[in-house]
Amino acid sequence: MEHVITLTPSDIHRGHLLLVNRDHPLRKIDDSLTLKRIENLQVLDTGKESMKLERTCLEQLTALLEDCNGNQDILVVSGYRSKDEQTELYEASLRDHGDVFTSSYVARPGESEHQTGLAVDVGQRTEVVDYICPLFPDTGACKGFKQIAAQYGFIQRYKESKKEITNIAAEPWHFRYVGYPHSVIMEEREWCLEEYIDHVKRYPIHQERIEIYYVPITHDFTCITIPNGTPFTISGNNHDGCIITVYHDKGSERH
Repeated sequence: MEHVITLTPSDIHRGHLLLVNRDHPLRKIDDSLTLKRIENLQVLDTGKESMKLERTCLEQLTALLEDCNGNQDILVVSGYRSKDEQTELYEASLRDHGDVFTSSYVARPGESEHQTGLAVDVGQRTEVVDYICPLFPDTGACKGFKQIAAQYGFIQRYKESKKEITNIAAEPWHFRYVGYPHSVIMEEREWCLEEYIDHVKRYPIHQERIEIYYVPITHDFTCITIPNGTPFTISGNNHDGCIITVYHDKGSERH
């Protein structure tokens, strides 16, 4: 038997694989977004309201920091930002650092992944921490964090080799939660999120009894079928459709 799932245009703007950049700004806030306050991790005191992240992102970040023994040496520098907070940061950066720096490191309001709650800036715990460009070296706990981040669903979102695609300078401190197995596939194939979304739109991916494919949504609703009892996840791409991940082996799914 098969399970029928109905997708609607609102599903395009929900999920862990949302592509947010200059070409794909946030047109709609995910109404299913669940933010949780960061309470048990070291955070940078910015004098603002308590820092938050999307629920699953925070759970996996907590597990990642525990696994790499980074709880004492790594700070959470920035998490979720409202549109107003992103606007304030963008305007302050323009004023203090100029247009060239700002266009390289600070997204315009509506174009920042931080507004999804799925992006986190982390930094080495030092006496002085730069809020926009925190230090996150390839040593100690920071190196350990980078080495296993993909296993917990995180990718380093902006790499030097992908600058021409992302239009953002290399940010070793900026990690984006996309979920497993997407993070591992991107890491193995050296794809940034833009490349991954584009590839899945053109070619389904089959990896260790996990099937990943794209469904365009051009009408009021679109129906797909999943084998009854088979775990799956759905994420919009923030543009024109959804990415379906089906775990044909029930032991293969993770957050």
